[in-house]
Amino acid sequence: MCVLEERSSASSFEQLALPLFGRLYNFAHWLTQNREEAEDLVQETYAKALKGFSSFAPGTNFKAWMFRILRNTFLNSRSGLKAATVPLDLADDDPALPAERQTPETILIDRASQQILQGAIAELPIAYREVLLLCEVEEMSYQEMATALAIPVGTVMSRLSRARRALREAVQQKVRRSSP
Repeated sequence: MCVLEERSSASSFEQLALPLFGRLYNFAHWLTQNREEAEDLVQETYAKALKGFSSFAPGTNFKAWMFRILRNTFLNSRSGLKAATVPLDLADDDPALPAERQTPETILIDRASQQILQGAIAELPIAYREVLLLCEVEEMSYQEMATALAIPVGTVMSRLSRARRALREAVQQKVRRSSP
């Protein structure tokens, strides 16, 4: 490849890849539950993607291609695939937050709810957790998730349904256990 083609390829990669950085980092952090590991995972993902950019088929879904590389890198880096907890902090300006100031009671309730949900998500098998995160956090379509995970769309839909059901049951069970 000549120098001009290399620059053009690097420029194209940069234009496609840089807007995804935050989303890739968030997904990596959810998977690893560790800031340094997430940074390393994203860095390795970008290195692999840049190296293999010539194999990317123009016109296909670049975002799904990048998430697939990140996921495969994560899975290859794990032995035993430990479950990760999931932070569910809302931004201060999130419309889901109540308009009034927080009281000690609301803080306690929020923390308890957050811990219950984090614990329930952490207990999900990785296959359920990843489709749930890609759908609910990354807002990917079924087709994008199928491409990123290298599974059929029907499998994405069934895993997502099972993940939601398992999460709902786990939360209900944790709430029952924590009730006096």
